[in-house]
Parts: sequence; C-alpha cells; structure tokens
Amino acid sequence: MPVDHIRYDVLAQAALRGVVRTVLADAAQRGLPGEHHFKITFSTPAPGVRLSDRMRAQYPQEMTIVLQHQFWDLTVTDEAFEVGLSFGGVPERVAVPFAAVTAFYDPAVQFGFQFEMIEAAPASDTSAEAHGAAQSSAPAASLSPGTTAAEALPAPAPSPAPAAAPAASAPEGGTGGEVVRLDRFRKK
Repeated sequence: MPVDHIRYDVLAQAALRGVVRTVLADAAQRGLPGEHHFKITFSTPAPGVRLSDRMRAQYPQEMTIVLQHQFWDLTVTDEAFEVGLSFGGVPERVAVPFAAVTAFYDPAVQFGFQFEMIEAAPASDTSAEAHGAAQSSAPAASLSPGTTAAEALPAPAPSPAPAAAPAASAPEGGTGGEVVRLDRFRKK
C-alpha cells in the first residue's frame, strides 16, 4: 500500500476545523443570520477544555452545546472559542479548543461535520509526516447530519459506520442527502 506523505487526512481535518472557526467568528461579530444555529459536540477531557466541575461530572466524555437563542459573549481565537451558556438555569462559561470538537451541525441547512480518529503515521516518517503523526490522536472529519440536542446532551457512544450511509430522513418538503465519509476517498 502506498504511503500518503502529504497526509491529506490531516489537511482535510484542518480545513474543516477552519470552516467551524470561520462560522463561529462570523456569528461572534454579526450574530446568527436567519434560522442558522449550531450544535457543537466536543470531548470534555480534551486538553484545553474549560468546564465547571459540575458539568464535567455530568458529561465526562462528550457534550453537545447548542448556540441558538440563549448564549452570550461568544469569543473566537485561532485555537479555541469561549461562550456563555445556561445549564439548568445556572450560567457558565465554556472554553473549547477547536481540536476538541468532535462534531458540528447547523440544523437550519442540514449541514455538518463529524470528526473521527486518524491512524498514526509510521514512526519512520519525517518532517511533514511527523507533524501529521503528532496530530494522529486528533479526529478526522466526515460529513454527516448532526444529532438532536436540547441545551447540552451527552453525545452517543461512537459506533462503526459504513463508508457511505443514507442521511437521516429530511423534514417534510425537504430533500434527503448522503453522508460522505472522507475515508471513502482514501486508498487503503
């Protein structure tokens, strides 16, 4: 099997995380346009995630937050975002590095990404490959519909999925789509 010295999987992941960063930065400056809103799932034990002990105990692995009507002080940097949310009537500030995001979904347009684990590059790789291997524990992305969530819900346990699977049925009058996973395009 040929070795991917370019690490397209890592490059695609970085590009898709850039989309999330750009969309959140725009929402921080201008607010949410139209009916757009975001469901963001992230790994709570990931480095850099700031969450209250109460929320971390309730969501020890993953958590989904919804940025729609009741959020405030959204700030976005190159590496992370912070936002104020209310959980059970208790206001909290949450900080999430983009590397910790495991899924992003905008229900208004049925568009989203789900990130998966990337296999590590062989230890003999150097320079660019080593950079990719250093990020090997970061998830890779695939397009998929999001999950339903109220204000914050634990994400479902990951389950193996086929290379391409039909998307959840579209709302009445809408059109369905197809989930396209990046590994579908990788040579194995």
